[in-house]
Amino acid sequence: MLIGIDASRALKAQRTGTERYALELIRRLIVEAPQHHFRLYLPHQPPARLFAGDGQIENCTLRVLPAPRLWTHTRLAAELSFAPPDVFFEPAHVLPWIYRGPTVVTVHDLGFHYFPAAHPLFERLYLDWTTRRHTHVATTLLADSEATRQDLVRVYGTPSQKIQVVYPGADQDLVPEERLDMLQAVWRKLGVMPPFLLFIGTLQPRKNLVRLMEAFRLLLLQNRPLTGDGWRIPTGSHTGDLSLVLAGKSTRQGYDLAALSREWGLADKVQLTGYIDDTERRALLSSAAVFTFPSLYEGFGFPVLEAMACATPVLCSHSSSLPEVAGDAARTVDAQATEAIGQGILDLLTQADLRATYVERGRAQVKKFTWQAAARQAIGILEAAAGQAVAAPR
Repeated sequence: MLIGIDASRALKAQRTGTERYALELIRRLIVEAPQHHFRLYLPHQPPARLFAGDGQIENCTLRVLPAPRLWTHTRLAAELSFAPPDVFFEPAHVLPWIYRGPTVVTVHDLGFHYFPAAHPLFERLYLDWTTRRHTHVATTLLADSEATRQDLVRVYGTPSQKIQVVYPGADQDLVPEERLDMLQAVWRKLGVMPPFLLFIGTLQPRKNLVRLMEAFRLLLLQNRPLTGDGWRIPTGSHTGDLSLVLAGKSTRQGYDLAALSREWGLADKVQLTGYIDDTERRALLSSAAVFTFPSLYEGFGFPVLEAMACATPVLCSHSSSLPEVAGDAARTVDAQATEAIGQGILDLLTQADLRATYVERGRAQVKKFTWQAAARQAIGILEAAAGQAVAAPR
């Protein structure tokens, strides 16, 4: 079977969850299905060896289709129309508007529906239109979580049997960074110093960062020692007072967290690092006292699993998909209750037994999410979608 895949989102240098999903799933699909041939469509030449089948494996070829703009609806659409694959997989973008072949599309979340102010008007209307269209024209929809599947049924009336939940994988090679020189190099580069609370993700309103900052401020106002047994502060490292590190890039419709921290007297307590690479991510996760993720809405939530992989206790909200991802391996709180967020952080900071329990559960939880399992499930769905097209009356 010839499987075509839009690999354009995997080319982004600064990858968030959606781009990481596209890259990792494509890599694993190629390895897990040697019986099929994969054709990857790209708007420009990728870096060498970006994909497992980057011209070096027999079951994968690249189709580089340059276009100055509207790539999906011009060059990609034309290519699919003139040389259609047996099934087309869209992991992280939108379907070409004129294509009518058998298709499988991943819908990551409906954040634009629940938080419209986080998107410019045209972008929000476009996301709504494309998602609505996918529910009608795609052969099968993949959802990252049961929460997203339910959103599609509730918001768009999508038949539940048309949606398959395929959980993304966690990086099974991610382990705590224990080399002090590496940790110190990242701390110096980013201007942070343990002990600190950590958030990683795009800085946008639905991440609930204002409440997180307010909970942190209330902790500081208690004027009590925020120390506890079990904090991972490497021997020989300089430490100061507890701080809050917010790592990630801001959205165009973001808010001024730096100005808010100054207004609240937290200018020297809240650090915004901007986008971080994989090395920086690992170092921060490995040296945080607590990983905080009180998001109001998530389609999945990669950072929760990444923190668990780095043996850091996690606090997250019990909204949307996060209970599915965290299981019993995180302290979960009401995302809209600032005091609950603060109390959860305080408990994880000061109760060594509680920290140890969540760290141990986290190690087990991460192992439940693998790209191998995701790829094998996706292959079966792609095969079924192609089979439906063959079986359909002409």
